[in-house]
Amino acid sequence: MLVVGTVALVVIGPERLPKVARTLGAMLARAQRYVNNVKADIQREVELQNLKQIEAEMNEAGRKLMGELKGGVDEVHSSLNETVKEVATAFAGPAQPSLPPEALASVGQAPAAAETATATLERPEAAAPATPPERDRR
Repeated sequence: MLVVGTVALVVIGPERLPKVARTLGAMLARAQRYVNNVKADIQREVELQNLKQIEAEMNEAGRKLMGELKGGVDEVHSSLNETVKEVATAFAGPAQPSLPPEALASVGQAPAAAETATATLERPEAAAPATPPERDRR
């Protein structure tokens, strides 16, 4: 390094040496920035490739999971359909009230109550009140 400095002093001269040294330093700094930018770009590309690989793996795992879930849902759906068919077959005959309307009327209930009981047995949702009764808040 000392030899290069001495040769530069002799060849360039003491008047122009500081200016040449500044220009040379600026060029070296610019070259270093360029190399650092290229290194950073390469690093970003490598990270991007890694992220794309991870994304592909996650998408594949998601597709596999969706397939498994769909298979399970289809199995439950078919099982429910079979159960509904079995229940529908079991209740396909005419609905029999627990007490005939005459028996309800003889206990002191009006014939309308007997009809309501029959309708309730045929449609269970008619038995539940739409809203719960309000309680006395005192």
